[in-house]
Amino acid sequence: MQRKAPKNIDDYIAGFPKDVQKLLTKVRATIRKAAPKAEEGISYQIPAFINQDGYLIYFAAFKNHISVYPAPRGVDNFKKELAAYGGGKGTVRFPLDKPIPFDLITRIVKFRLEQNAEKAKAKGKKR
Repeated sequence: MQRKAPKNIDDYIAGFPKDVQKLLTKVRATIRKAAPKAEEGISYQIPAFINQDGYLIYFAAFKNHISVYPAPRGVDNFKKELAAYGGGKGTVRFPLDKPIPFDLITRIVKFRLEQNAEKAKAKGKKR
């Protein structure tokens, strides 16, 4: 698994076994498709996507799962679906031994885009 701080997302993905690399590559492509204008980067030594309104979403691989942050666990549209997965208040863990719900990841990213845009708009009104 990952040993040194990655320079970019390619470097991060390369640090994992081939089967996990395939999943991480698909998670990355799913996020890229949902947020094509977002920039890729590394933050907290894990992959991050950033748009003009701030950090959008992070993902990371672990021994038994792939995590996505932040997860909208408290949002009614996601509560029931996210309850099927482990994770903390703002995290969702997708087990590696089960199919990854890429459609759910797409919806989370689109929700985060809206959330970031609303926050940016609210900040603009305060000025």
